[in-house]
Amino acid sequence: MELTVNGHQAEVTVDPETPLLSVLRYELGLSRPKEGCAQEQCYACAVLVDGRAMPSCQLPVGRVADAAITTVEGIDGFTEFFIEEQAGQCGFCLSGMIVSAQALLNVVRYPNDDQIRDGLDTNLCRCGVYDRIRRAVKFRIGQPEPDKLWRVLPQAPLESPKLTLSPSITINPELDRWLAINADGTVTVRTGKAELGQGIATAIAQIAASELGVSVSRVRVTGPDTARSPDEGLTAGSLSIEHSGGAIRAAAGAARQRLMATAASVLGADPRGLDASDGTITDPAGGSSVTYWELQGGKLFDQSLTGHVPVAIRPATHAAARIDLPSKLSGQPSFVHDLRLPRMVHGRVIRPAGPGAELESVDLDAAQSMPGVVQVVCDGSFLAVIAEQDDEARAAAEAMAATAVWLSDTVLTDGVEHLMQSATTDYFVVDGTPVDDDVEPIGPLTTSARYSKPLTMHASLGPSAAVAQMIDGLLTVWSSTQGVFVLRDAMAEALSMPPEAVRVIHMEGAGCYGHNGADDVSFDAALLAVSCPGRPIFVKWTRADEHQWEPFSPAMVVQVGARLNNNGAVEAFDLENWSTTHSSRPRATGDGSSGLLATWYQAERRPPLPVQVMRGRHVGAHRNSDPLYTFDDRRIQTHLVTDSPIRTSSTRALGAYANVFAIESFMDELAASVGADPVEFRMHHLSDQRAWAVIEAAAEASGWGDDRPTGSGLGIGFARYKNAQTYLAVVIEASVSADTGQIAIGRAVLAADAGAIVSPDGVSNQLEGGCVQAASWTLREQVQLGFDHVESRDWDTYPILRFSESFPIKVELLDRPDQPSLGCGEAAQGPTAAAIANAVFDACGLRLRDLPLTPRRVVAARALARREA
Repeated sequence: MELTVNGHQAEVTVDPETPLLSVLRYELGLSRPKEGCAQEQCYACAVLVDGRAMPSCQLPVGRVADAAITTVEGIDGFTEFFIEEQAGQCGFCLSGMIVSAQALLNVVRYPNDDQIRDGLDTNLCRCGVYDRIRRAVKFRIGQPEPDKLWRVLPQAPLESPKLTLSPSITINPELDRWLAINADGTVTVRTGKAELGQGIATAIAQIAASELGVSVSRVRVTGPDTARSPDEGLTAGSLSIEHSGGAIRAAAGAARQRLMATAASVLGADPRGLDASDGTITDPAGGSSVTYWELQGGKLFDQSLTGHVPVAIRPATHAAARIDLPSKLSGQPSFVHDLRLPRMVHGRVIRPAGPGAELESVDLDAAQSMPGVVQVVCDGSFLAVIAEQDDEARAAAEAMAATAVWLSDTVLTDGVEHLMQSATTDYFVVDGTPVDDDVEPIGPLTTSARYSKPLTMHASLGPSAAVAQMIDGLLTVWSSTQGVFVLRDAMAEALSMPPEAVRVIHMEGAGCYGHNGADDVSFDAALLAVSCPGRPIFVKWTRADEHQWEPFSPAMVVQVGARLNNNGAVEAFDLENWSTTHSSRPRATGDGSSGLLATWYQAERRPPLPVQVMRGRHVGAHRNSDPLYTFDDRRIQTHLVTDSPIRTSSTRALGAYANVFAIESFMDELAASVGADPVEFRMHHLSDQRAWAVIEAAAEASGWGDDRPTGSGLGIGFARYKNAQTYLAVVIEASVSADTGQIAIGRAVLAADAGAIVSPDGVSNQLEGGCVQAASWTLREQVQLGFDHVESRDWDTYPILRFSESFPIKVELLDRPDQPSLGCGEAAQGPTAAAIANAVFDACGLRLRDLPLTPRRVVAARALARREA
């Protein structure tokens, strides 16, 4: 069959019913069209067919043999504008976005904002960069937005912070572990934190370049690899800039000091009089110079950082663009899904309809005899197939699934209902930390309210995928895991292998936002590689696998109460929450248990990890349950449900999303009860001047005191993430349809204090994405459960916020270069949810306390209000 792809003729020998996407990716080696759902629901696989955007994941190639097919590799003119607007985070959606944008321009030369939103509404973005993509399309047609999405507001210096070394240095004290000066005029920087779409590689490059005094273009950042990188544990908790950035700042600073001292010796000059510019050290007095590369190129520093005294914070270069976007926009392989190794085969795992089921019988012979099948694996209830081609593996897996008989006695219950009917392990929280002692009651409360969130999911746009290869007793796994060392140790224990016999190399995947299926699919691939040594094995989950088998974000119930004094101020505050665990990540345990999904189904099965109280400060269910407000008395308690039929684990912000939603909604209710302005009421209960500053900035930028359009309302939410990281205030303008109850967000204003800002665009991008994703959680998302299985299998049964529902965002960044940089990736979740609910109350007088805020709940609340009136 002959195809016309990107203006060139291509000869392929395939079944005409083969999906076009498979032909493009596996026959023609075009990596940009992505498989997100294989159900024509997300358009990550979109291509132009005779100028029209069409999903290619189900389109039979035989139907387009006579058409002109264009992938993003053949579309010119968008890359520079997407880079200019930094319109991307993980980037998995960008190929489809550009294809749909080009299709729109083929019909409408100068589309307006609404036409762009509607024209790209078929395309999903889980990272929440819809508005940046809209701006990039406007830029492409010669109508750039006049203002940036963000504005930097310099702040007056505060008391100088105590400078401490990053905890990552304690684990990895050798300077050479972090940094190398190369003879070719470049610098290699190694980080143990994974690029997950948050731009950490770019920020790390900026920090290193700033400390060394070199151009960012000279810096090469290598990611996590158990054979080469420092061990920095998990990329989680918004700690990458603080931990890895702090370590690399110290390493680069120590390297610069060493280079300057060496240069002074070589040049016979006073080190205090030397100048350094882009790697060249000059003695102004004598006119002589020497370069970093001449002094150190290819050599080891052989120096420890443990005795290095931290230097004052050096502002980083703010102009650097994301270093990973160009390759993602131009069609170069960027994700683990794009990895192609010699003689690679494809694996698929067949799982039951629901958790806990056991395999009773299956016809293995039928699948074994199918075209291309290399091996069938049946280990207890772990069932998989390996084939030469992806389509052959998929066909064999479907055939095996059709003959498999599973038995299960597991009954799934609604998340919120299960919480309130289950036994719990209870603990009090003081200053954000669990304590073993009881806390005295705070006396009678004058008002209280209950809030809830349902089970939700990460729902990464791309299905989890990994590659594994076993050669001569060494297992190598390419994975999008958030912790290569943690995963290595867990897999080695589960495989009864020494950790040094397992190597895990990080490659990017679709944005994960917590503990999704990346670790589980990596172990799937490892099991198949061990059973079929020699050849690399690529394993990819289906969309149904991703939705049904990833660890979910726990349902939570939060009960909040308060007692007000005669002046209308809060004198006592009480919070209790109920939740399942927020941490079931795989790790080496030594007790026979495992957090890896497949180990629960093997013949020699391992039980799941035991659920334990997370003892850290502001972690798990108690994250941000102890608010920053200055109340005279407070009592915080968590009820941890230790037995759940549904696997739950960490999702962006963990318990902070539900806790802040409840606290900030309740603060609005208290303000209304005493007739106070919500902004002033919050300010009255805060003593932290940085908190005041972000609330004031958000209020001013949103026009808080101005007249509001009829039918719309403004709501505010505030928190300092973990009471230790970014301060954030969010103001949302929303309207509520009187007929349908549909909530529409008109705009959002965010004001943040993240300390010393490494990259304002990077900080803003993360806050914007967090705001949009939180809006999706708040308005749309809820896992639907059947009797014994998860019914949310795809983007139709688990809908998320779409392009047409996106909204403009303005971000005010309060820069404090005298203070440590603070993590911001999870700061927006709770404040956004509360701001939306509070805006709904301002717009129509309805208090909605149960998430998601669906039209059905709005209509029900309105009917209840009428009955009570």
